[in-house]
Amino acid sequence: MAAVPARRGPRPGPAGLPECWSATPYEGAARRAILAYKERGAVALAGVLAQVLAFTVLTALGAGAGAGWARGPFAVVPVPSARRALRGRGHDPMGRVAVLVTRHLVASGLRAEPWAGLRQARRVADQAGLSATQRVANLAGSLCVAGRAKAPPAPSALLLDDIVTTGASLAEAARALRAAGVRVPMAATVAATRRRS
Repeated sequence: MAAVPARRGPRPGPAGLPECWSATPYEGAARRAILAYKERGAVALAGVLAQVLAFTVLTALGAGAGAGWARGPFAVVPVPSARRALRGRGHDPMGRVAVLVTRHLVASGLRAEPWAGLRQARRVADQAGLSATQRVANLAGSLCVAGRAKAPPAPSALLLDDIVTTGASLAEAARALRAAGVRVPMAATVAATRRRS
């Protein structure tokens, strides 16, 4: 899977979507790797996906996306999967990748710390087939900072997810973190779908 990091957020994106970078379009080898990792239990791919994501983050920071916030400590926060998806998969795909991405960022001299403090606040409908507007409405208020989670380890957070489509999931995660007093200047994903006009 060749990584060519770039800003690949949806246009237009939902309100509150942080600057969004992805490693590659969601097609070919990237699509196969993500599906194998998330849906078929190929957990050995976590390391490869983490390397690709860390490279994407470092490229974005080198391009100026980290002006200020990345110089200080920051949390690396995975967008959580729904509880039923976690049970069905038998593992937490993005939680595992976030820990590995953080190790790469720390090895590169950044003061990053993984933090899986976001939780589902309520059930949501399956997003497949929903328009961008419907996805935003479906996810509104669906995430929160877990009541028993320790306080965020830093004033800023980098959001991680596998794919960005409409940006609704990332925008909702950013909203929940901002409600807890955490700045969310950037999100990074392994892949981005190509939006149809």
